[in-house]
Amino acid sequence: MLIEFSVENFRSIKDRANLSLVADSGRERRHTHVVDVASGNARPIALLRSAALYGANAAGKSNLLRALETMQQTVMRSASEMDSLPITPYRFDLESEAKPTTFELQCLAGGVRYQYGFSATSEAIVGEWLYAWPHGRVQTWFERSDSECVKFGDKLLGDKEVWRRSTRPNALLLSTAVALNSAQLRPLFDWFKTHLHVAVDGDWANHFTVECCEGQRKEEVIGFLQQADLAVSGIRLAKEDFSPEMMPSNMPSAVRDAMARELSNAKIVRPQLSHRATDGRAVEIDLDEESDGTQKIFALAGPWIDALENGYVVVLDELHGHLHPGLVRFLIEQFHNPKRNSKGAQLIFSTHETSILNQEVFRRDQIWFCERNKEQATSLFPLTDFRPRKGAENLERSYLAGRYGAVPNLQPAEAAILG
Repeated sequence: MLIEFSVENFRSIKDRANLSLVADSGRERRHTHVVDVASGNARPIALLRSAALYGANAAGKSNLLRALETMQQTVMRSASEMDSLPITPYRFDLESEAKPTTFELQCLAGGVRYQYGFSATSEAIVGEWLYAWPHGRVQTWFERSDSECVKFGDKLLGDKEVWRRSTRPNALLLSTAVALNSAQLRPLFDWFKTHLHVAVDGDWANHFTVECCEGQRKEEVIGFLQQADLAVSGIRLAKEDFSPEMMPSNMPSAVRDAMARELSNAKIVRPQLSHRATDGRAVEIDLDEESDGTQKIFALAGPWIDALENGYVVVLDELHGHLHPGLVRFLIEQFHNPKRNSKGAQLIFSTHETSILNQEVFRRDQIWFCERNKEQATSLFPLTDFRPRKGAENLERSYLAGRYGAVPNLQPAEAAILG
């Protein structure tokens, strides 16, 4: 599970932004919205099952989520695939542009609490550190100032000198050591690889849900769609040979030809959703002909089922897109259902859907805001900074009225014309 994540000097985020999923002492909805997770011999940590990000357009919500995705991709790929690192610093002052970007998170993986982070430019890793609590007390596993200067703790086992020599300046020591078969570091690496599921630049495609329907989860997907009130009675996966005519006509010819060669012997899967006609017949409709909302729920069904069954962390930008507010609430409440979510899955998402911004859906410590200042820099802050009244304050109305900030500063049309 994710405990907290912070980032500094990344895109619109200039100063350190810290997103915490540690529950406060409030007792509201504790049984459903909070899970107590053991870590070694230490006292269990109370963690939130979800966190929602609100803010005006261009306030930096996507950049915060993209930072987590960038950290994940760097961990997974830096040991072998990256020539340059995907680092974009804050660019509205020269001082920040010359500084490294810093990512850090705390998570629980395999019953162990980890604190891991690194600082990097697009050319090199300039700092990296890892601390662990395998038995309730913190242990320093390594601290690195560059690829040559690494201080290892005595609790970290393995051929540490080989790891140090093998780590390129633009690669992470964590990634390199795991590639060289470090069993002790593998659980943290696997947390990034398998437990963290991020979709920022667009929603998930429907490929994973199609795979679920090809396997043993087809009935689960149908049940999920029926719970979402989509009136789906069945799913059939129609398969047909690939034809170049299936590709968009406006696709560049070079790309079109390359894809045609690659897919020449492929089978194209087209999901057909069955609906009951008034006379009881099953009427099949191609997924591409369904509404945008139905297509999105279908695409999310597989990842949602998988995350809830395995305790994954789902990170999604603009959860509300194409969805009725009731469906947004349905998706969130899957994570707040202890029977449905028995493995501690978490949902972190951005949204503009304010109808769910109330104390029936969330605890007060689950709501976060992003705001852009005059320097075009993003600040992140929790709703709890404003001490809203428990159970009494109308959060949606207060937010839209500007009490918490993080809303558009709109000008009258006359002012825009004169300006």
